[in-house]
Amino acid sequence: MAKKLARQVIVFECTVCKSKNYASSKNVNNTKDKLELNKFCAKCKMHTAHKEVKK
Repeated sequence: MAKKLARQVIVFECTVCKSKNYASSKNVNNTKDKLELNKFCAKCKMHTAHKEVKK
């Protein structure tokens, strides 16, 4: 049987304009909480908080 993978692909969504700009992966065994990072949003043209959403 195949092992369940620990890494999961996640997408970051801008909290201001709700556009999905960035994709990354995280280890779901080590990081249970949702990530929130400050990233540059090309649509807003400024640095805003980006929250993790399901792909």
